[in-house]
Formats: sequence, structure tokens, C-alpha cells
Amino acid sequence: MLNHIWVSLSEANWVFQNVWFVAALWMGLALVASLVSIWAGISVALIEILVGVLAGNFLHLHASNEWINFLALLGSGVLTFLAGAEIDPRSLKANLRASLLIGIISFAAPFAIVWLFAQFVLGWELHQAQIAGIALSTTSVAVVYALMIEGGFSDTAMGKMILAACFITDFGTVLALGTLFANYNLWLLLFVVVTLVVLWFMPRWTQAIITRLGATQVSEPEVKFIFFVLFFLGGFATAAKSEAVLPAYLLGLVVAGVFLRDKTLVRRMRSIAFAVFTPFYFIKAGLYVSLPALWTSLLVICVFLALKMATKIAGVFPLARLHYMNVKEASYTTLLMATGLTFGTISALFGLQNKIIDQNQYTILVSVVILSAFVPTLIAQKFFQPTVQTMHAWGRLYKRRLGVLSVEDVNGGNNSADRLNYGDSPSKSDKTEVIES
Repeated sequence: MLNHIWVSLSEANWVFQNVWFVAALWMGLALVASLVSIWAGISVALIEILVGVLAGNFLHLHASNEWINFLALLGSGVLTFLAGAEIDPRSLKANLRASLLIGIISFAAPFAIVWLFAQFVLGWELHQAQIAGIALSTTSVAVVYALMIEGGFSDTAMGKMILAACFITDFGTVLALGTLFANYNLWLLLFVVVTLVVLWFMPRWTQAIITRLGATQVSEPEVKFIFFVLFFLGGFATAAKSEAVLPAYLLGLVVAGVFLRDKTLVRRMRSIAFAVFTPFYFIKAGLYVSLPALWTSLLVICVFLALKMATKIAGVFPLARLHYMNVKEASYTTLLMATGLTFGTISALFGLQNKIIDQNQYTILVSVVILSAFVPTLIAQKFFQPTVQTMHAWGRLYKRRLGVLSVEDVNGGNNSADRLNYGDSPSKSDKTEVIES
């Protein structure tokens, strides 16, 4: 009955001609997703994707307005920038081995296996199979970052290591897409040169604005400066036939040290992103999933999803255990590395727009990408989510095993107690130290 009424209103077309009604509809869906997320204890990003699936298939909602598409694109860019900015340079250096190894295998294993499966089992052409491998090799920075923020994990050593590993994985995706399919022309060269120059000077520019103008001005000049640079590099990326989110991640990474010293700026941009921009991005991502298409291509979609998760598990889980994680934390890390959304949909859309893959292949890949954002994240949250204390304790144990004194150690963290809490077997002297303390 509700669906029939909505279809009648949609056919009348008066709702979608009024920009305020359209905005109210999208923000209403975002509000519903927030309430359901709080009630169910599930990440709001996942609920927004699910709301998008339901709205697209039962309410026949479409992202037909240019401003909706722009806000969704801006949401992915700002979220990607913030994910890069959350990577503490000191933590990245301290956890470099774990992040690098997990990130590389997280990209390489599914890329190779999915590529070979699509080409030699499904009979896809070479470039089509390569697009499939790239799209399903990604890790969703957007979803993982949202989970880290909601769970309070972004300030933990393990949370920062996972975000850094996501960066390595998606950098491999960007490198593969750029190497295999880039248009090697003057615009690409100009884009690379301008991006490198901006990245080099960005930390001192940002710090200078904060130092001279302060971070408490009502006009928010530092936030406007960040958005200006994001839009500027996004314009160059688009002109070079690339994607605006690619420089956004690198931009966040180079200003991470500045953001580490100015938490106010991080909170302001985070509030703007999660309140206004990211709901459009996640809801729009759900609109890509067609339930009828899911049913007709269900077997292929399930096989692709199983391949992605199996290769991620086979590659990431042993490395996580090798780096002193318990089974629960290793499973949590592996499942988060198996997620996909931003760069997966970007890769599939790139293939469709450049006529490398057809509409049916695009639907299959996007459906798998969306499902990979939902399924492993839900399992990770419900069955393997660690505590903040455990994630902190892993960081101290990891640095202790490598013989590196961590920032947490300097701040007075009790390494022996952390080893006991994390399940590591303490030495006799450690036991005595814990008892005395």
C-alpha cells in the first residue's frame, strides 16, 4: 500500500521537482538510519547503505539531481581525507611493518585470484577481468573509518594500524588502476606535478593558517582552506580522467601531524562530514543495488563475494596472528580489511564509463562491493569487536616485542598489566611488577 502511494506520487513528479522536499526526503532517510543504528548497535554507515537499498528498490528513489551526486561525491572525498588525517605519523612509523605487510597482501591476493577467476573461469576479457580484480581488491576506508570513530578506536594503536593498512591496500588499487588504464597525457602529468607540490607545502600552509588566525574564528578559515584545496585537486583529478578521492587520501595523510596537534579542527570537519555529506554517499551507494539483478546473477555475485573474503582471510589472518594479535582481534582486523565500498565502486564505474565492462558486469561488481561493505562489517561488529583497552594493549605489546618504546609507554602505560590483559604470558618479573603495582 505504501509502495503504491509512493509510486503514484513519483509518477506525479511534483515531489522531485521541489528541491526542499527532495532534501527533506534524503535527510529523513539519514535520520531513520541514525535512529536504527543507535537502536541496533550497528554502524550507521551500514544502516545507511541498507536504507538506500530499500529506498531504491521499494520506493524507487534515484539520485537524479546533480546536487545530490555532488554531495555524495563530496562525502566520499571528505571522509577519505579524514581517514588519512586520522593516521598518526608516529603510529604509522611504529606500526609500519604490520601495516605494510597486511596492506600489501590485502590488495595482492584478491586482485590476482579474482582477475584469474573472471578471465579463465567466467570467460571475461582481459581488461574486464582486471577491472573485476581491482574493484574487489579494495578495502573500504569510508566504512572502516566510520567504525573506528563510532567505536572510539581511532586513537588506539590497533585502530591506527588498521587505517594505515587500509591506506596501503587502496594505494595498491590506485596504482593498479592508474598503471593499467590511465590516460598518459599532459593533464595526467600536470595533475601529478600539482598534487606533489601541494602535498609538499600543505602541512606548513595549514599550520601557518592555524597559528596566525587561530582555530577559534567564527568564519572557520582553516576549514575553508582545507575544502578549497580538496576542490582544487579534485578539479585536476577530474580533468586528468581520474577520481577526486585519490588526492584526498594523500592530502589527509600529509596533514595528519597538524591534525594531531589540533583536535578541534578534526572534530569540526568530522561533524560536518557525518551530519551532512556522508549520508548522501552511503545512501546513494545502496541505490546501486538492484534486487532483481541480484537474484538473476546471484550465483556469480556469491562466488565473487566468497572469493574476496576467502583471499582476504587467507592473506590477512595469518599476518595478523604473526603480529601478536589474539584470534578475536585478528579476525576483527581481517574482516575489516575484507570490506569494500569507495574505491570498489569507483573502479567499477570507471570500467563502465570507459566501456571496458558492460551494464550487467557493472551490476555484478557493484553488488559484490556493496555486500562486502555490509556482510564482513556486520560479522566483525557482532562477533569479534574488541574493546578499546584491548586495542591499546595490543599496541604496547607489539612495540614491546619489537623493542620500540611507544608514546603510550612514555605516557606511563603499564606494559606488564597490558600483557596480562591481552592474554600474553608474562615473565616472572612482570608478574611481580603487576602484583606490586
